[in-house]
Amino acid sequence: MVKYQLENRGVTNKKVLNTMRKVPRHLFIPERNRDEAYADHPVSIGKGQTISQPYIVGLMTELLDLKSTDKVLEIGAGSGYQAAILADICREVYTIEIIEDLGKKAERLLLDLGYKNIKVKIGDGYLGWPEKAAFDAIIVTCAPENIPEPLIEQLAEGGRMVIPVGDYPRQTLKRITKRNGKLNYEDIIAVLFVPMTGKAQRIK
Repeated sequence: MVKYQLENRGVTNKKVLNTMRKVPRHLFIPERNRDEAYADHPVSIGKGQTISQPYIVGLMTELLDLKSTDKVLEIGAGSGYQAAILADICREVYTIEIIEDLGKKAERLLLDLGYKNIKVKIGDGYLGWPEKAAFDAIIVTCAPENIPEPLIEQLAEGGRMVIPVGDYPRQTLKRITKRNGKLNYEDIIAVLFVPMTGKAQRIK
């Protein structure tokens, strides 16, 4: 998986590659779909949600340019796989899931696997986690129509955010960096993520 789906497509960060070799992706996928765990496509995890294909997980993690001291916010915990990847690289991970069944299941699995630096919250990811801000990095694994202002506010100086943005099915993966209080926006690639849901998103 790492050699053909990540390295051959240009993911070069050694910490990301080594972590994705280490974390058992199949454990984060329902048993009925585990034969697809390492395939080059998203996989259903139930409740209308998916686990992103390995390349997208690797690319988004690399774009965050994580340090071991970083505190990271993830919007869209899903099965917990992306949080596990992040937690293996950085100091703290705070992850939010709007679907309670998925969030509770992810929390149990992460605890069972021994992750002590991940906190899971059930809630509306559009609003972020202001009590734990500011974050050195923010990763969003569902697509809002517009970049949520609360997430911009919770990004630390020098912070990086990686987020898919746009109306389904036309979405663009963006990287946002905050330097001297100013934001820099980069378009990375076209992507296809499940839409962001929640009251705040609908109000917007």
